[in-house]
Amino acid sequence: MYNQRIRIAGFDWDSGNWPKCGKHGVSLAEIEAVLLKAPMVMADPHPGEPRMRAIGRTPTGRYVFLVFVLKHVSGQAVLRPISARYMHKKEVAHYAKQS
Repeated sequence: MYNQRIRIAGFDWDSGNWPKCGKHGVSLAEIEAVLLKAPMVMADPHPGEPRMRAIGRTPTGRYVFLVFVLKHVSGQAVLRPISARYMHKKEVAHYAKQS
């Protein structure tokens, strides 16, 4: 797990990542809120690029599982969400034990 704070300049959304993130019903605003609210973050084992996993809560209290990459654009850190979904009850119970 990472405990490092990075100043995020924004998000990298386009026609490639937004449809994939939104297909499970999580809104763009919820995804951004979770990522900006210091979620639990860990490395993702994806072999192609250094991805991260995040678990956090939306402003309404729903738990969300996210995969994203941290990119540097013009010297600033931006987050590019790759996928997002609401967590299942068993996952939420496991997460609650961990935190």
